[in-house]
Amino acid sequence: MRKLLLSLLLPALAATPGYTQLTAPEKKAIAYVNTHMSAAMQLLIETVNINSGTLNIEGVKKVGSLYAHELEKLGFTIEWVNEPDSLHRAGHLVATHVGKKGKKLFLIGHLDTVFEPDMPAGPYTVLNDSTATGQGVNDIKGGDVAIITALQALQAAGQLQDMNIIAYFTGDEERSGTPHAIARQDFIARARTCDIALGFESAQGLNTVAAARRGASGWTVSVTAKTGHSSRVFSDSAGDGAIYEAARILNTFREQLSGEQYLTFNPGLIVGGSEIKMEGGDARGIALGKTNIISPVTRVTGDLRFLTETQKNVAREKMRAIVVNSLPGTHSTIQFIDGLPAMEPTPGNLRLVTALSKITTDMGMGPTVAGDPGLRGAGDISDIAQYVDCLDGLGAPGDGAHKAGETINLKEYPLSIQRAALLLYRLSR
Repeated sequence: MRKLLLSLLLPALAATPGYTQLTAPEKKAIAYVNTHMSAAMQLLIETVNINSGTLNIEGVKKVGSLYAHELEKLGFTIEWVNEPDSLHRAGHLVATHVGKKGKKLFLIGHLDTVFEPDMPAGPYTVLNDSTATGQGVNDIKGGDVAIITALQALQAAGQLQDMNIIAYFTGDEERSGTPHAIARQDFIARARTCDIALGFESAQGLNTVAAARRGASGWTVSVTAKTGHSSRVFSDSAGDGAIYEAARILNTFREQLSGEQYLTFNPGLIVGGSEIKMEGGDARGIALGKTNIISPVTRVTGDLRFLTETQKNVAREKMRAIVVNSLPGTHSTIQFIDGLPAMEPTPGNLRLVTALSKITTDMGMGPTVAGDPGLRGAGDISDIAQYVDCLDGLGAPGDGAHKAGETINLKEYPLSIQRAALLLYRLSR
């Protein structure tokens, strides 16, 4: 796996584009960003101060309305894509601009954050001259505003009118509606009409971009066993019990699979005893047990993260083989649940890294490289990575996503917007 990734990354890492003068439209776009950052920041502050936790349907729609107003002024056709009522989600904002030439670009943001209304409020707050905090300020409202401001800059430079763009802001990226295939049906269908997808999740600095993101899936191990008095445990008549069997499985997973690069598997919940009850889609468990009773039942749920579909499938086969080798008196099964696929480090993705590296070099910021996919989880872009060339991590630089105190780097933010504007411009030529 390490050799595969390095072989794909080397063309992008080895690229050392020479300095070339920015074109007149590119200079105009940069000048626009520099002179309109106060308006961009006002939009960011307004949206950060609206709680749009995934389950806050009213808040998600309110943020979408603000973005729709700005995009409509740029000549985009605005649609609100509703999800089925059974999914209990707000829906998605889609803005479409039809031009006469160039590649069709699919820009990805999302309206929701992980911060639900019952969590402590996190309003936009300036911490110092280079840092501000607020709910969703870099994941992903800073990226959403970067999309809008970059498009405004291209309009000011006289370049937007010919561009083919779909800007898609999902309303449930952080907690997708279930079934996921229904929640992302329209998203995937529209992306497949495009040539390139660009995700505006938070940036890991100005010179690193995501050419790959790991996929995520789930698994459940179910163990049943003989029961009886604890004094008979390990005997031929009673066996080892369900809890020991679950412990064997988890430890063997760790011993046999934990050394593989980009592969992780985390048991998030284990419930065992004389009686157990699972609730909330296996997210909560209740157990009853006594120390003098051999446990007859145990349930373990966890996740599996991987860089390629091949890595996922090989890991699953190894896990199945471990599970079936049950201890005496026990029987175990494992069930896998598909989640988000991997965004693999394809040659097409890495060509986009090279293109972006030339832009950042021409801007005087130095070259850009593909970041470590092990540092990122799955995202909306993963659903479409098999269909189009992709880059992600083009949004706001900052730190602490999904945590109280999430931050944005105010000094780097204008440069990230300029970078986005130039990337859209060059990809559309």
